[in-house]
This record gives sequence, C-alpha cells and structure tokens, in this order.
Amino acid sequence: MDLSGRNILVTGGGAGIGLALARALHAKGNRVIICGRDEARLGEVVRETPGLIPVRADVATAAGRDALLADALARLPDLDMLVNNAGIQRRAKFHADAADWTERAQEIAINFEAPVHLAALFLPHFLACPGAAIVNVSSGLAFLPVTFAPVYAATKAALHSFTIALRDDLRGTRVKVAEIIPPMVNTGLGGQGLHVAGVPVDIFVKAVVDRLAAGELEIGYDMSEKFRTASREELAGILAQLNG
Repeated sequence: MDLSGRNILVTGGGAGIGLALARALHAKGNRVIICGRDEARLGEVVRETPGLIPVRADVATAAGRDALLADALARLPDLDMLVNNAGIQRRAKFHADAADWTERAQEIAINFEAPVHLAALFLPHFLACPGAAIVNVSSGLAFLPVTFAPVYAATKAALHSFTIALRDDLRGTRVKVAEIIPPMVNTGLGGQGLHVAGVPVDIFVKAVVDRLAAGELEIGYDMSEKFRTASREELAGILAQLNG
C-alpha cells in the first residue's frame, strides 16, 4: 500500500496509538488530519508536531460523524485514507457494572458504530479516488472475550468481523481495507498506568506501518499476532487463564 503523498484522516489522533500513527504517516510525506474531542489537546499536539491538521470532532454521535465528513473534506478535498482508530475501554465485569447505560452505549458507539458509520459516509468519495484505503484499528481482545472488559472485547470482535466483510465487499474496487490489531500497548487506554507493561507505542506503530506499506491487510503484533493466528483450542486456553 502506498503510504506517501496521501491525504489521511486519523480518528482519536490526539493521543496513544492514533497520535503515533498520525506522526509516523506525516513523517512519510502525507497530509494528516487528526480529530478528537479535546480541542486543547489537539492544539498541544500540533505545536509539538507542526503540519498535522487538527479537527475537533465527536465520533460518538451521528451528528458529529456527519460534521467530521464535511470538515475533513473541506480541509483535504483529496482525502483518500481513513484510519478508524478512536476507541475507549471501560474495565468492569458485566454483572458488577452499575454504570448508567449511557456510558456503555458510548463505548459501543465510539468503538463500533463510529467506524461503520464513517466507512459508509466516506465510501462514496473513496470509490471515486484513484486508490483509497480504510484502516480499522481493532484489538487482540477481538479474539478473546475477557470478563474484565466484556463490552470492549465485543466491540472489537464486531469491528474485526465487519472489516473482513467490507474487504470482501470492496474486492474489485480501488478501495483497500486493512486492519491493525494491537496487543497491549503502553498508552492511556482504559486509564493511566494500566498498560505500562505493554509494547512501547512507537515500536508498535513503526512495525505495523512498515507492514501496511508492504501490502499486508491484517496486521497483529507480538501477542495479538499469536491471538490472530491461534486455533480455537489455543484461544480457549489463553482465555481460561485471563478470565481465571
């Protein structure tokens, strides 16, 4: 996949994997929009990495996604790559989770509804591009229904399934569909300090960007590569250990 001279939108680009992806893609000579809900944070990022294009957007709502389509194409009319990276992780066992439904609904909306809706919104534009791409960022937990984050794992499993279906649906068109499957990466996902034992984010991103450029369309790393290729029996054994 050609990863130079492109016009790219990265959702959730203000921190973590999204920011590292945006910086890596920008360094390859691409124009990159980063979007997020925290306008002050986006401003800090752009001061640290001049050239990135900040757009405030709330992908948790349909109206926010509609607005993002308009804003992104106004900034980059030749936009030809969407990286669906925005995600949140709530860590609570389902039977003990007393949170209001709106919190759970937001996790589903950001992690699954948003990438599906954004793919639908941008696809008419992408089908007219010489060569466009949709890249969905799922998780190694797409293959492991863990009890400590059951809704998160379910949304990522759904995104993995959708990505495969979308890739097959667009076979024969000029739109490529790829999936990045992170393992535990040292970011603030789920809360600060929860993933300090994870893979350093810059090492992870460099590896997956190199593989994406080489044409791979389903990319795991470290433990998530093991989960991605494991048999059902192997996954059951891993899951038994994780769920205790």
